[in-house]
Amino acid sequence: MKKFGLIGTAGYIAPRHLKAIKETGHELIVAMDVNDSVGIMDSHFPNAEFFTEFEEFSAFVEDQKLKGQKLDYIAVCSPNYLHLPHMKFALQNGIDVICEKPLVLNKSDLDTLNRYESEYGAKVNSILQLRLHPSIIALREKVQNSAPEKVFDVDLTYLTSRGKWYLKSWKGFDEKSGGVATNIGVHFYDMLHFIFGDIKHNEVHYRDNKTSSGFLEYEKARVRWFLSIDADHLPDNAIQGEKLTYRSINIEGEELEFSGGFTDLHNQSYERILSGNGYGVEDNRAAIETVDVMRKSELVKNPVNYHPQLEKVINE
Repeated sequence: MKKFGLIGTAGYIAPRHLKAIKETGHELIVAMDVNDSVGIMDSHFPNAEFFTEFEEFSAFVEDQKLKGQKLDYIAVCSPNYLHLPHMKFALQNGIDVICEKPLVLNKSDLDTLNRYESEYGAKVNSILQLRLHPSIIALREKVQNSAPEKVFDVDLTYLTSRGKWYLKSWKGFDEKSGGVATNIGVHFYDMLHFIFGDIKHNEVHYRDNKTSSGFLEYEKARVRWFLSIDADHLPDNAIQGEKLTYRSINIEGEELEFSGGFTDLHNQSYERILSGNGYGVEDNRAAIETVDVMRKSELVKNPVNYHPQLEKVINE
């Protein structure tokens, strides 16, 4: 049985990690969050230690190490801008990491993690769960078996409404979240790289605090993409779930259906990691470099390969 710590217990994604730790047969020893709304722990690990200050959490982790009871893993579910320092802390203590998306905000941070892994002998693992989705795996096989010269035309649309709280939280600040393209899009860019190969061209057509759109060219695809947290952009057939959401990947007129099948992907990710087959730092490089460019590049004026949804936004 492996011993876990978890940072960011009060966050949206933490329950999936708590569930995965428990259902893979392991133990949460200690958790930390600056907020104390963590009653979810009672459903999984009611006896785990909990701290609201990182200094207390770090002291406990280091004391455990001195007692010969070093943690095996720390799961990082904290705000995006804190992923790097929290991973560095774990690695410095020889503890492997399981980190949520995005792994880091800047491509240079990946090199930092590589140095820390080498220096301290611990490993970074990431949650790239779309790579485990059956529909994504099937599409990747289809693309790999297509004619060498075949390049697919793809429209990616992801609209997921967020309330007024979003822009007032850390997620509304680009320097903390990475912006819309990073915070809600990085998994999709990893998916596109996983399916269609290396990226060849990256241009951004529109970018504000709620919406981003552009064009990507991969070895095997030309992708027009549109991402938004603005409820006004949702179509009438948006799915009413936890929040209004519309997710579409259209490949030459054929819709890729992957709205379901996400329930156990964190469990599967943990199983892979615990068996030594987790996705590491370099597996994240293509997606992190993609969003790094999106965040910093100038907008293309009068673009040719623009997403159909963009015209509606510009004309509002």
